[in-house]
Amino acid sequence: MVNRCAHKGALVCLKKKDNVASLSCVYHAWNYELDGKLKGVAFRNGVRGHGGMPEDFDPKQHRLRPLRVESFCGMIFGTFADEIEDVETYLGPEMASFVKRNLGRPLRILGTHSQMIHNNWKLYAENLRDSYHATLLHTFYTTFKVNRLDMDGGITLSERKWHHLSFARRAKMQEAAEYADAKVHSANYESALDGPGLLEAWEEFDDGITHSIQTVFPNMCIQFTLNSLAIRFFAPRGVDQTELFWIYLGYERDTDEQSRMRVTQSNLTGAAGLVSLEDGCINEFVQRGTRADPDQSSFIEMGGREVESERNSRATETAVRGFWYGYRNIMGL
Repeated sequence: MVNRCAHKGALVCLKKKDNVASLSCVYHAWNYELDGKLKGVAFRNGVRGHGGMPEDFDPKQHRLRPLRVESFCGMIFGTFADEIEDVETYLGPEMASFVKRNLGRPLRILGTHSQMIHNNWKLYAENLRDSYHATLLHTFYTTFKVNRLDMDGGITLSERKWHHLSFARRAKMQEAAEYADAKVHSANYESALDGPGLLEAWEEFDDGITHSIQTVFPNMCIQFTLNSLAIRFFAPRGVDQTELFWIYLGYERDTDEQSRMRVTQSNLTGAAGLVSLEDGCINEFVQRGTRADPDQSSFIEMGGREVESERNSRATETAVRGFWYGYRNIMGL
């Protein structure tokens, strides 16, 4: 249900978790059953025969707004739409299969946090689908060969184009001359870590994929880097501000050592991480750089103009085009 009183719109639940017999709004004491139906209204009949609700007031017409919800691989999805299909159909077979690959076993939450990023939410949606910026912006990834474009990998788009999967296999990297030709600033660094354990990893799956970013339209991402597994989702907080939430995960079957390694690797991401802090920064640069020229537009033709899967390369913006393909369709543009 939407956490919003049917009377004045105030928050009803003020705690993340609780154990109560009913739900009450502290503003005017409208009281709801746990299924959201309106149970009681303070002073409904007035005081001493005066005031109160009109005679035709019908509690059945006033309730907490319901959502259709469905659990899939430990995640709860909600929608206001009555006609939309189930989650697995919405994802499509390829996308659903990879979600099950990462999340289709009992999970353990290792940590959570959120951060405010100062840009429109659609810029962050683009950023998640922009596979080739990582080798340029995220110098740590390139320097320490965590995620590079000369690794074996590709981009898979869902049938509707709006979900995507970007994947790479670290063990199948063949250094490409294009890194030198493009003067990629981190490609030739001779650097070492005082804590090399950050990049230690074990082979988790038999497909060899060591880095993946999977988006679910419009505002969710499942990431897997080395052995760090996390879910990101984000919510608009205005036209130029977005709240980004992180949930770091392990598996219930993990040993204590494996859990510690996942937590250590989580330092690659997040607001204070070695990599993802740069995404919040660069998207703010885009927000600041573009707001003065609303009639201008971005140029997203890396990899061509098509909106199709690219199985052999991540030097493409096809997934970004896929996001806008889906967005324009549902917005009727």
